[in-house]
Amino acid sequence: MNRADNISCIEQGRAVLGVEFGSTRIKAVLINDAHEPIAAGNYEWENQLVNGLWTYSLDDVWNGLRDAYSKLRKDVMDQFGVKLTRLGAIGISAMMHGYLPFDKEDRLLVPFRTWRNTNAAAAAAVLTKLFEHNIPVRWSISHLYQAILNGEEHVPQISFFTTLAGYVHWQLTGEKVLGVGDAVGMFPIDADSNDYVGRMVDQFDELVREKGYPWKLYDILPRVLTAGEPAGKLTEKGARLLDESGDLESGIPFCPAEGDIGTGMVATNSVAAGTGNISAGTSAFAMIVLEKPLSKLHTEIDIVTTPSGKPAACVHGNNCTSDLNAWVHLFGEYAAMLGVEQTKDELYGRLFRKALEAEPGCGDLLSYNFYAGETIVDVDPGCPLFVRRPDSHFNLANFMRSNLHGALAVMKIGMDILLVDEGIRIRRMFGHGGLFKTKEVGQRIMAAAINAPVSVMETAGEGGAWGIALLAAYEAYKAPGEALEDYLEARVFSGMPSIEIQPDPRDVKDFEQYIERFRVGLETERAAVKAFG
Repeated sequence: MNRADNISCIEQGRAVLGVEFGSTRIKAVLINDAHEPIAAGNYEWENQLVNGLWTYSLDDVWNGLRDAYSKLRKDVMDQFGVKLTRLGAIGISAMMHGYLPFDKEDRLLVPFRTWRNTNAAAAAAVLTKLFEHNIPVRWSISHLYQAILNGEEHVPQISFFTTLAGYVHWQLTGEKVLGVGDAVGMFPIDADSNDYVGRMVDQFDELVREKGYPWKLYDILPRVLTAGEPAGKLTEKGARLLDESGDLESGIPFCPAEGDIGTGMVATNSVAAGTGNISAGTSAFAMIVLEKPLSKLHTEIDIVTTPSGKPAACVHGNNCTSDLNAWVHLFGEYAAMLGVEQTKDELYGRLFRKALEAEPGCGDLLSYNFYAGETIVDVDPGCPLFVRRPDSHFNLANFMRSNLHGALAVMKIGMDILLVDEGIRIRRMFGHGGLFKTKEVGQRIMAAAINAPVSVMETAGEGGAWGIALLAAYEAYKAPGEALEDYLEARVFSGMPSIEIQPDPRDVKDFEQYIERFRVGLETERAAVKAFG
């Protein structure tokens, strides 16, 4: 759309806002009638390790939201000379899972416990056995039951608990609801009813019955909604929380709040059966929308859903680019010390492309990027570790390639269960996230990791904020009975160019050999955790 059309779209209140609370930034994106991003605002933040648990403060949540929106509002004024007062719809997304419990006075009972925490292993093991369904340690129900096992004093006071996206949505709309794709990271979802599995809810209540809590599980969980269902409207209070200028009007409809898994599916048009996507940022996770159930329970695989409720298999690595980013930052410091000015994109681009010059086997170097624990390989907590032998070929190309392989190693181990053990065939796999910003490199290594073609769209860098904006647009502008996958295929992605890279057999073999050494070296990582973790 041209500038005049965008101005008309904004002035008439048809533009749609999507906000995602990612692990390293809060991003707000405004899209037009053609679903194109036309303005944006970002706020950088970082989780903090406090008393042994990863958290973000609620002050940062609201300061970051207002700052990102303020920058977006300024972007709109700078580009189009228009004041942002009305919107067609709003959507909120965030990192999934975690634990935000509130009392009947709506007070947070303990600091926000994020998905990155791996302290709920005992709870997850009990629940997985009880439900005969994989319950990962980062799921909200694991956090709740671990608090019960720990005898934490706040548990009897719980009136409501939710995810980060659910919390922000609640404060802006007054509605204690959650999109099904985020809710499934709190508690298992029944594919037929798109609600929490009733049998498991009853089993949990019976498990904790002797505690005598004044609540039942179903009553303290958010109500589940699927894509396209109305999820409330912006209240006057919510408008002031979002927009400090006071210009934004209340009454704007919201789509159900979603998690980053669901928005990643939408942003890559991967919501139909047989499609999949890989998100590579602070964490690495891959989703494949299932055409049939898995043959058996795999504790390495999460069963999640699309935003419309279709079952999907998810492989989630807690770590991906954090350690890689730390090394790139170190090289950036050195370049700055030499007086060499480089943008962040230039620095990443040069170092990533250098990795393509690596020797087979990465010179026998190994990288464990475990800032946090990794349940797939039974490491808890984490301890970043780089390993080489005296005769390893330690040069920059091998070093960078090893770090890129290490960033995807845990995800590959999980994906092998789906692609090899379960024999799942993928019709198309799309990549998005920071790892793909440098053209070709991350995509080529990802294709080698899963031994399948990987495509990247021009919008790959827009990520979850764009994805939740698309869900908000679907909520506002879908035709009666129009399915989410049809809306995306016909109205958003039709004719959108993408670049596909096929796996190079040499790269595939190289990655397989790396994983063999990686598995053997896990004992070294566990020893480091024991010594320093």
